[in-house]
Amino acid sequence: MATNLHQARLQAVVDNLLASGAQHVVDLGCGHGVLLRWLKDYEQFTRLVGIDINAQAVACARDRLHLDILKPDKRLHVRLGSFENCDWAEDGVDGAVMLETIEHIDPSRLSRVERAVFGELGIKFVIITTPNKEYNPLHGMPDAERRHPDHRFEWTRAQFRSWCNGVAGRHGYHVRFEDIGPRDPVVGSSTQMACFTRC
Repeated sequence: MATNLHQARLQAVVDNLLASGAQHVVDLGCGHGVLLRWLKDYEQFTRLVGIDINAQAVACARDRLHLDILKPDKRLHVRLGSFENCDWAEDGVDGAVMLETIEHIDPSRLSRVERAVFGELGIKFVIITTPNKEYNPLHGMPDAERRHPDHRFEWTRAQFRSWCNGVAGRHGYHVRFEDIGPRDPVVGSSTQMACFTRC
């Protein structure tokens, strides 16, 4: 189930990026480069950038993507950086993804991420996926348990929608929501996704 859900998340992100028309895409919190590996197969994405704060993850992503520091790839780049600021920013970024990333950020820092990604950069299309806390019991988890020990929080559907609607209203975006994974009629799906389009 976990593998199928992960693949469903990746496919949902790819499908929405393709539909958005985005060409210069940044993967915020790229980890080991799994999403970038999927995206590089599509000619629409003319520039792909992965950003991660973890040096070991960046090294692993570069290895997975066969990137050579001495021979830079003009289309694909992975670098160390934080998306709480815009130090990593490049001209022309029109798509961004935070795939199962936001829940790893301390709540006190969310406003900085919001300001950088939605405010200062004003990226045209942004996707955020995150666990749906309400679904956890269907994974056999106790109420207080989180899906990963590094998760700083996990949102219910109402909490996620409230935060996303606030971000959209403050920065001039339209946001729509999708469920990813099998849907329970009471608690929804395991993963929730928000797609932000700048108005």
